[in-house]
Amino acid sequence: MVTRSRPISRSDSSVTRVTTGYGDIREAAERTCVMNGSVVTKAVVAYDGSPAANAAIEAAAQMFPRAHAQIAYLWTPPFANDDLRRRLRARNSNLNELVAAIEREGEQEAARLVATGVMLARAAGWDSEPVVQRAYGGEGLHLAQIADEAQSDLLIMGSRGLGAAKAFLGSVSDMAVHYSTRPVLVIPQPLLVDEYEALPDGPVVVGWDGSAGADTASATARNLFPTRDLHLVAVGDDITQPAPQAGPGDQAFTAVHLQSGHGHQGRAVADALTVYAHEQKAAAIVVGSRGRSALAEIVLGSVAMATLHHAHRPVLVIPPLSRKI
Repeated sequence: MVTRSRPISRSDSSVTRVTTGYGDIREAAERTCVMNGSVVTKAVVAYDGSPAANAAIEAAAQMFPRAHAQIAYLWTPPFANDDLRRRLRARNSNLNELVAAIEREGEQEAARLVATGVMLARAAGWDSEPVVQRAYGGEGLHLAQIADEAQSDLLIMGSRGLGAAKAFLGSVSDMAVHYSTRPVLVIPQPLLVDEYEALPDGPVVVGWDGSAGADTASATARNLFPTRDLHLVAVGDDITQPAPQAGPGDQAFTAVHLQSGHGHQGRAVADALTVYAHEQKAAAIVVGSRGRSALAEIVLGSVAMATLHHAHRPVLVIPPLSRKI
């Protein structure tokens, strides 16, 4: 049901906006809480003690207040920091004793670090608990497995931003996004004042291309943000699938069609979504993952990866329903 349609002028694209409603919202679980336009019950937060991880907790708590969070710390080789290992080498000449000491002290160090994350989460209003697991590489996959086993609603990660080399090789967040069966929220750092102020109740921009992945992304966005304004944004002239229709009384959203810029398709779409999210003072951008191979996603690129690497707002990547770890 179309309730409003008007042209919007832009210097670089032609935009037609249509406001309508959308039904068929997935049934929310009884354990969910609703506050500030967000719904969430359980989240797994990737935590490493870094400023980016600390800031991600603070930002995510603005978007999803009063959630239950598992603060997950992966204890990876060499299981202690450089200064600690240097001191232990000076005190333990026997190799076996040194290995045992490094594991003992490293385990204690991991417990102290994750306790800091739990304390920050509780101060932000979350009910939280620590999860410490030993990992031998593949941190992104390991975090995805933790979120899957916990049946969490979200896997939350901080991002320090990606340079060209790191983006090519793939980061922990890239791998988590590729393997996770749960939605992954990646929060870039630093957020500017207006970007941070949008987190509690700003609108949510959802990438739309008429695909099954876009359907899943929009349905998930409606579940997680049931009272926020949603903007379904299609980019490019090759999208022929019309925006979904709905009956009266369903959650309202705005459907927007933008022209894409020049360059690689994934990057051009990501740039258009990012610019639109900035103009609308959006809290987050939601995109669906097509489920291609990790090599194709990272090296060849995709809208999801390009948005992760270049958006200056939280990005929520929704996995395909068929994905299994």
